[in-house]
Amino acid sequence: MALTPGTRVGPYEILSPLGAGGMGEVYRARDTSLGREVALKVLPDAFASDPDRLARFEREAKTLAALNHPNIAQVYGFEQGPAEAGHHIGIDGPAEAGRHTGTTALVMELLEGETLRDRLRDGAVPPRKAIDCGAQIARGLAAAHDRGIIHRDLKPENVFVLTDGRVKILDFGLARQIDAPVAGAAQTMTAAFGGTDPGTVMGTVGYMAPEQVRGATLDARADLFALGAVLYEMLTGRRAFQRDTAAESMTAILKDDVPDLTPSRADLSPALDRIVRHCLEKNPIERF
Repeated sequence: MALTPGTRVGPYEILSPLGAGGMGEVYRARDTSLGREVALKVLPDAFASDPDRLARFEREAKTLAALNHPNIAQVYGFEQGPAEAGHHIGIDGPAEAGRHTGTTALVMELLEGETLRDRLRDGAVPPRKAIDCGAQIARGLAAAHDRGIIHRDLKPENVFVLTDGRVKILDFGLARQIDAPVAGAAQTMTAAFGGTDPGTVMGTVGYMAPEQVRGATLDARADLFALGAVLYEMLTGRRAFQRDTAAESMTAILKDDVPDLTPSRADLSPALDRIVRHCLEKNPIERF
């Protein structure tokens, strides 16, 4: 159910809608306690009626709030309750039995700018800007991986470019927390959180790693593949494995070589071409 301006969710007053994503509708809201504006992501009703999914999401929210990295959209808290008179659950506060009803929302920092998808509507970006954006994404992913979190759905829609050029990774809605932090992408991780099992394909076609297409257990290297796909699209203005259907795109990810970057970008350095190709290796062991 859409929330109208003036609606209160706990201490948050809805100001205007911002958009919608895979994890629900997003609103600009005012924190009446602290006097600041925030983004309020209101989750689908199915979350509020499923205590197990809600508990998993709350644990994920707490983990993401602990990241506090300049290249990851900051999570402030987790809110549950009726839309008119909600109650607040701080990021460190436990959820109580019987309170999984009404509005469920994630409280996040409010960002000003545009998504990378919006920016790519004008075509490819200059290599220097692509390198800067890619480096910022990589730093954000590294921070998440060090905390034992893989994103699993990195794509231009989930990368936000602020008006000052800073980049933030959005929407860890498909993210999984793993048993222990990892030292790097080469260490295989056993998924222990997130509500899906090996054999379940989740993500966005065109940015999924081959192992993700197969429904295998994932580790941080799946995010590296997605980063390579995003870099390729920034540099060329097209997806690396774009085909007419989702099934054909998945087959291309599994079997086809990465299209050559250089014909469309004479200004592309061989080093950058190698970086993109390493990220897009079929075998995760070969991704750096």
